[in-house]
Amino acid sequence: MNKKYIKYINYIVNDLEIPYFFNMENQYGLRPDEYELVLSKVIDEPISVEGNNIRNKQGKVIYQEDDNADWSRSEYDDDGNEIYWTNSKGRWFISRYDEHGNQVSYEDNDGKGFR
Repeated sequence: MNKKYIKYINYIVNDLEIPYFFNMENQYGLRPDEYELVLSKVIDEPISVEGNNIRNKQGKVIYQEDDNADWSRSEYDDDGNEIYWTNSKGRWFISRYDEHGNQVSYEDNDGKGFR
């Protein structure tokens, strides 16, 4: 890669905001074959891009976006349990698990949950 291209990619990485795919295409004019390069740096971990989904190295979807630029984002613990989820509509939940993988607490944006 030439230095000018690398500088441009690094600019995008530092400037890119959610919704990722919408902005990469419409704000920066990136091609789909450039998405993984940019997103792996934005997310700062090995990822794969499948359509408008980003998967972590365990194959879990950590980000997805639809054609209307609505998005959702997930985080997982080391055992693959989904511990946090949020979306573009302001909904979210947080879950905690014990050492055996049992869910021990849950809370969402509606105040529902248990501890």
